[in-house]
Amino acid sequence: MSTGKQLLEELRKDEDLRRALAEELLPETLRHRELRRTILLALSKEMATKEDIDNLREDIENLRRTTKEDIENLRRATKEDIDNLREDIENLRRTTKEDIENLRRATKEDIDNLREDIENLRRTTKEDIEKFKVELKSYMDARIDDMNIRIGDLYGVIKASLVAIVVTLASTILVPLILKIFF
Repeated sequence: MSTGKQLLEELRKDEDLRRALAEELLPETLRHRELRRTILLALSKEMATKEDIDNLREDIENLRRTTKEDIENLRRATKEDIDNLREDIENLRRTTKEDIENLRRATKEDIDNLREDIENLRRTTKEDIEKFKVELKSYMDARIDDMNIRIGDLYGVIKASLVAIVVTLASTILVPLILKIFF
């Protein structure tokens, strides 16, 4: 391998070596007018021109305009989303209020129906108790009448028995007396 290639290979591998070489060559390069001119031409090709700056300004202005439009569109979309959200919240509030009112109304109707059912049950129970009282009174009256009839029958039997006893007693006492008197 040639010495130049070896030197080039060494420079590629070692950054410190490249820097040291540049520090050595730069003062020498700047002393010669032709080398300075070559460096300045190379640098000027790499520098931005007025046309590049104008193009950049146009690009920046386009970017600014596009960004402004995007921001405006985003604001508009955000405002629409917020308006839609407000509308949804209002609809939800209205619907919830209506649902609560319907639930309250239905509950009130259920309570009224329950009160009516309780009142009907109370009335029916009261009527049933009255019927039961009447039936019980009729039953008791019928039993008492049956007992009165039996007591009346028993009274008649006792009366007849007493009459028979009195007659028997009288005949037992009177027959010997009558026999004594007549015989």
